[in-house]
Amino acid sequence: MRFTYVLAGWEGSAHDASILAKILSRPDGLQIPKGKFYIGDAGYACRPGILPQFRKTRYHLNEVSVKHRPQNAKELFKVLRATIERVFVALKNRFKVRNQKPFHTIDTQVKLALACCILHNCILGWGEDEFFE
Repeated sequence: MRFTYVLAGWEGSAHDASILAKILSRPDGLQIPKGKFYIGDAGYACRPGILPQFRKTRYHLNEVSVKHRPQNAKELFKVLRATIERVFVALKNRFKVRNQKPFHTIDTQVKLALACCILHNCILGWGEDEFFE
């Protein structure tokens, strides 16, 4: 439930695949350990270490139960996607500044996004959390 890599500051119109290609090619970019995978949105291409969602499959947070064990690959992916969505919901609930219309400069907005992710990880490191079971 922690952020492992955050790259803030891209324009909203930037395509997911372009951003992914850039962060994988940077010397300080995302490093995917061998045998591990990251879950991607539909905008990501299937590549080593990245699992994009199944085509023509909808993923809704309220359809996933933490008590239900996945029976196949699609159900497992659905549970993993729901976990990712829960992290972003918790981040928005914890730091309301992320929900408001931005009135800061872009540099300050980038710093706020990074600070919120760092603080989120620190809070989780201290133990109990009101946003997760």
